[in-house]
Amino acid sequence: MSNVIEKELSDSGVLTIRMNRPDVLNSMNSDIVFAMIDALSEAANNDAVRAIVLTGNGRGFCAGADLAGGNWPSEEGMSPGDVTANSMEIGFNPLLRAVVDSPKPVVTAINGIAAGGGVGLALSGDLVLAAESAKFRLVFAPQLGIIPDVGASWLVPNLVGRARANGLALLGDNLDAATALEWGMVWEVHPDDQLLAKAQEYAERMAQSSITGIKATVRAHDKAMLQSLHDQLEFEKEEQRHYTNQPVFFEGVKAFIEKRKPNFREIEAEMAKSANDK
Repeated sequence: MSNVIEKELSDSGVLTIRMNRPDVLNSMNSDIVFAMIDALSEAANNDAVRAIVLTGNGRGFCAGADLAGGNWPSEEGMSPGDVTANSMEIGFNPLLRAVVDSPKPVVTAINGIAAGGGVGLALSGDLVLAAESAKFRLVFAPQLGIIPDVGASWLVPNLVGRARANGLALLGDNLDAATALEWGMVWEVHPDDQLLAKAQEYAERMAQSSITGIKATVRAHDKAMLQSLHDQLEFEKEEQRHYTNQPVFFEGVKAFIEKRKPNFREIEAEMAKSANDK
């Protein structure tokens, strides 16, 4: 299990997590899913980690669930549906939550194919970059007779709209990186040999910024997709009430007045320590 992912932490606090099952296009079995959950949990509680890059080794980002060798726990009498629901309950859904709820900004760097549940994982990042060779393929309905999961049934229509989401999911065709960029599924597309460096560059920039503000902004955008403008205005008011009472804001204002770069790293580490001590 230890070699199904690779981890590297830079001096600046960027943790790069690489899925490492290149022979099966990083398809997700129980080992790799639990390893990623553990890695993201450790990163959440490690003050040395300021941002995360999630990518895959080899020629694909992630081909979705490993249908041939998932190795999910099962008990006598469990139907295939029971086993599937259990794998989602203990594995796939916690993995998506670990990404989207991470207190550290997550950049997903999509190298090659993202298929099935790999689409949901790819799009769950706070900042999504794709290689020129990247492709997205939702094969759930036409090939398996099931619905998109690992968050794809929420992320795709919210990003591209119902008509395009239906076209992707009902036909199961490949969507190339250039079209994904045009449709707003990804932030940028880069040459394959530059993708990881660019992802790490952006993660580095966020690591030097206020990760408190970055993650709060992502949550605000997610909230906006679920409620009216009037409700969002109330949400903004209460969020600003909270965050302008925090040490991060005080440091940002002080640094602005003093014409220097703010020292968010130490401030946020102290905030995390105080939260853990409670």
